[in-house]
Amino acid sequence: MDLLHGLQNVLDFNVLLIIAAGVFTGIAIGSLPGLTATMGVAVLLPVTFGMTPLTGLLLLIGVYFGGVFGGSITSILLNTPGTPAAAATALDGYPMTRRGDADRAMVIAVVSSTIGGIIGTIILVLIAPQLAGVALNFKSPETFALAFFGLSIIASVSGESILKGIISALIGLLISVVGLDPVTAQARFTFGMANLSSGIALIPVLIGLFAAAEAFRMTSAEKRREAPKINYRNLFKIVFDTLRDWVNIIRSSIIGCLIGIIPGAGADIAAFVSYNESKRWTRKKSKWKFGEGRGEGVVAPEAANNSLTAGAFVPLLTLGIPGDAVAAVMLGALIIQGIRPGPQIFESSSELVYSLFSGMFVAYVFLFIIGLLGIKLFLKILDVPKSWLAPVILSLCVVGSFAINNNIFDVYVMLGTAILGYVLIKLKIPVSPIILALILGPMAESEFRRSLSISDGSYTIFLQSPIAMTLIIFGLASFFLPLIKSIFFNKNKTKTNEV
Repeated sequence: MDLLHGLQNVLDFNVLLIIAAGVFTGIAIGSLPGLTATMGVAVLLPVTFGMTPLTGLLLLIGVYFGGVFGGSITSILLNTPGTPAAAATALDGYPMTRRGDADRAMVIAVVSSTIGGIIGTIILVLIAPQLAGVALNFKSPETFALAFFGLSIIASVSGESILKGIISALIGLLISVVGLDPVTAQARFTFGMANLSSGIALIPVLIGLFAAAEAFRMTSAEKRREAPKINYRNLFKIVFDTLRDWVNIIRSSIIGCLIGIIPGAGADIAAFVSYNESKRWTRKKSKWKFGEGRGEGVVAPEAANNSLTAGAFVPLLTLGIPGDAVAAVMLGALIIQGIRPGPQIFESSSELVYSLFSGMFVAYVFLFIIGLLGIKLFLKILDVPKSWLAPVILSLCVVGSFAINNNIFDVYVMLGTAILGYVLIKLKIPVSPIILALILGPMAESEFRRSLSISDGSYTIFLQSPIAMTLIIFGLASFFLPLIKSIFFNKNKTKTNEV
C-alpha cells in the first residue's frame, strides 16, 4: 500500500515532467567523455533548493539513471566511454558498430539498462534493510577480496592473448601506484611534482585511452560508416530477441545490485564482473566470440551498472552510508531537504521513501522510451565524416579532462595516455585491463595493507572470513581457468597441425 500511495504522488504531471527532464539531461551528460553522472548530479544539486523534497530528489535520480545509461551511447558508437563503467560495454558494443549492427547494440543497451534498473529497484524495495546488513560485513579483508576477484577477470577481457592482457594490467597497476602511499603517506614516483602527489586521476586516463586514442585512429584511412536505416518494427523485434537472454539479464542485475550495496565498489567493478560471469556461463552458440561483437557482452555490463544504481541506495537510505560517488551527492541532497537517512527513515519519512521508489520505476520507463526513440538520432553520429568527428572528439576530451579538477595537468595526462592507447591499439594490446587495474589496484593495496595492520601481519585474517575466502577462491579460479584452458587449447591445436 505504501508503494501504491507513493506512485499516486509521482503520477502528477509536474513530477513526471521533472523525472523526464532529469533522465534526458542525464543521458546528454553521460554521453559526453569526462562528464559523468556524478558531475551531472552535483551541478544540478543547487537547482533543487527551491523545489519540494520529492521533485528535487526525483530530478537528481533521473539525472543519475540517465547518466549511467548515457555513457553507453558513445561507448558503442565511437568506442569513447562516457563513464568508466561503459568501458566494459565498449568491449562488444563497438565491434558490433564496426560490422554494421549499431542499431542492435543500442537496442540491447536500452533494454538491458531498463530491466536491470527495474530489477535492482525491486530488490531495493523488498529487502533493503537485510541487504544493508550484508554491507556492514564488508570490512578490510572482504573489500580486498572483492578487489582481488575483480582483478582476476583480467584474463576474460584480454582478448586473444592473455599475456598481452597481463602486460596491459601491469601498466595499469604501475600507473595506480603513483602518488602518496595510502598507509605511510610517502611519495611514490612523483618526481617532486605536486600534481602527482594525489595520484593520476582515473577519468583523464579513461578519456585518453579510449576517446582520444580512438580519435587518433580515426585519422587513419578507414572507410566511412553509414548509419543503418532505422525501422522501428525491427527495433521492437530486437527488443524481444534481447528478452530471450533473460538469464543473463537477471544474473547481471543481481550482481550489480549486490556490488552496489558495498560502499566504495562502483559501477565499473559491477560492469566488468558481470561481463566476466556472462562470458563464463553463456553456452549459446554464435559466430561471434566475446570481444568481437557479441550481444551478451553488451547485455551484462548494462544490466549490472544500472541495477547498481538502486543497490547504491540501500546503504544510503538505511545506514546513511553512500554506496558510490553519486550516492554521496544524493546524501547531501537528502540532508539539505531535511531528511536524515538511517534505520528509522522508513518510519519517519515512509511516504517520501516509497514515493522515491515509485519514481525510480517511472524513471526507468522514461529511460526506455527516450532511449528507444532516440536511437535514430544517436546513430546520426555515424554519418559525420571522420575528418570532422575526430577534432570534435578531441575537443570534448580536452574540455572533459580539464573540467574534473580545473587543472591543465589532467589534460596533459589525457594526451599522454592517448598516445599510449594509440600505440597499444597498433600492437593489438587490449586497453581495458589498464582501466580495471587502475580502478581496483589502489583499493586492493590499501585494504590488503590495512588488513595486515589489523592482524599484526598475520595472513590468517583472510582465512577467518568466509566472505573473503569465497571471493579469493573465486578469484583464483576466474584467473587460472581461462589460462589453463588457453594452454590446453594451444597444445591441442599444435598436435592437430602436426597430424
